[in-house]
Amino acid sequence: MPDQYDVVVVGSVNADLVVGVDRRPAPGETVLGSDLATHPGGKGANQAVAAARLGGRVGIVGRIGDDGHGALLRDALAGAGVDLAHLAVTPGPSGVALITVGPDGDNSIIVSPGANARLTPEDVAAARDMIAAASVVTFQLEVPMPAIEAAARAAASAGARVVLNLSPTAPVPDEVLALCDPLVVNEHEAAWLLGGPGEPDEMAEALLRSGPRSAVITLGADGVVVADANGTTPIPSPKVEAVDTTGAGDAFTAALCLRLARGDSLPDAARYATRVGAAAVRKPGAQTSYPTTEDLPA
Repeated sequence: MPDQYDVVVVGSVNADLVVGVDRRPAPGETVLGSDLATHPGGKGANQAVAAARLGGRVGIVGRIGDDGHGALLRDALAGAGVDLAHLAVTPGPSGVALITVGPDGDNSIIVSPGANARLTPEDVAAARDMIAAASVVTFQLEVPMPAIEAAARAAASAGARVVLNLSPTAPVPDEVLALCDPLVVNEHEAAWLLGGPGEPDEMAEALLRSGPRSAVITLGADGVVVADANGTTPIPSPKVEAVDTTGAGDAFTAALCLRLARGDSLPDAARYATRVGAAAVRKPGAQTSYPTTEDLPA
């Protein structure tokens, strides 16, 4: 186990079952799709792999099942160089994401949590040394909130920077929200949290007033908006041809966390992360699309 980690991820590990479709079915309708592709995924594992591919020292706290998917997921994390000391095995199925990808590269996702639903505050307590050795600890909402609350408190008490990706949307205790630096959301998640849509810069300012220390709204091909104590900063994204947007938000968040761990300001970290997110949409799959530093667009 390293003496220090750039990023420790407390989150989900899923198998992504992906089918391409010409169009998504209406209720009661059947459509034909492409051959089924199985990729390692899960928002937690995606962020861990993306940060590790960029050269980060990364650990993960999570759970996989004792099924075939679990073996695939462990191998993928290990292959990227992620520390698996606190990746536990639960009897039963691993988490699975059912993903349809349309001709424009956009996706629709249903997640079956499987072993992810068994992550507990006790798992977090067992990983306290790893969390205490992290510069940044990041979370998503595909694992139970009690584990996230425990990890946020442990990270904050150890002096780590806390980053929460509010995906999928769920109520977050005020105590956790107040530790977020930043809270990372897309437009839909921001609108859910604020009770309705708005202009991105105004939504970013409103998010900041809702409790977190800083906030980032991702806007897909339009880049991101960052809000912190220094004000609101729009940051454009490099223009690329999107093949598959699956996991691109996770690649962005991972790169953001890594650069924050290395000492970048939030706007500078977000500028770097937009390049990583843009690179990730140019290939199919989530982890299979994640770039190294040499792969990044200008």
